[in-house]
Amino acid sequence: MAAVFAFLWCAYAGSALALAVDDCFGPAEQAEGQYFTVCYSPRADVGLLLSSLNVSSFDKLLVGNSAQKQTGFPAELGNALDTLFLRVSEILDMHLYSFHGKVKICRDYAQLNRIYRSFYNRDLNTQAFYAQEVNTIYISEDNFKLEILGHEIAHAIMCNYFVVSPSVKIQEILAMYVEYQLRKSNQ
Repeated sequence: MAAVFAFLWCAYAGSALALAVDDCFGPAEQAEGQYFTVCYSPRADVGLLLSSLNVSSFDKLLVGNSAQKQTGFPAELGNALDTLFLRVSEILDMHLYSFHGKVKICRDYAQLNRIYRSFYNRDLNTQAFYAQEVNTIYISEDNFKLEILGHEIAHAIMCNYFVVSPSVKIQEILAMYVEYQLRKSNQ
């Protein structure tokens, strides 16, 4: 009985700790999609973010979303990320119907690195990262591209699809495969 209580207490404390994490992201505007809440700087140019993401009408039709534009850039951004999530799910053949995570778009690489350092106490050596502890993808405005974001969405899908996550090496191989497939389809 004591072991069960200790396990439940550790699970509760761990989840409370994950909720209490302050990533120092700062004030943000939000866009809502079915699969992601997108947070970005109030000074960010959402139109520029959308054009650099470059989700095509073909991709929207391929995953069963409407090819029509949404009203307003925030709605379009949420729709574009939903489309990308479904596209990555198709590539991996891993479908999560009740998934909802966050994407936080940092102003620059320096802010992205500060957030990474606050989580892991070391410097970032990639263009973006997925923090499983808070189910959030962090990426900078200048790296907000289809392939990079698709790579991180693949990590989010894998971490939420499996009961026991695959090793980091296997996850990287699959995420790089997603990145390759997205690059190939955009050519």
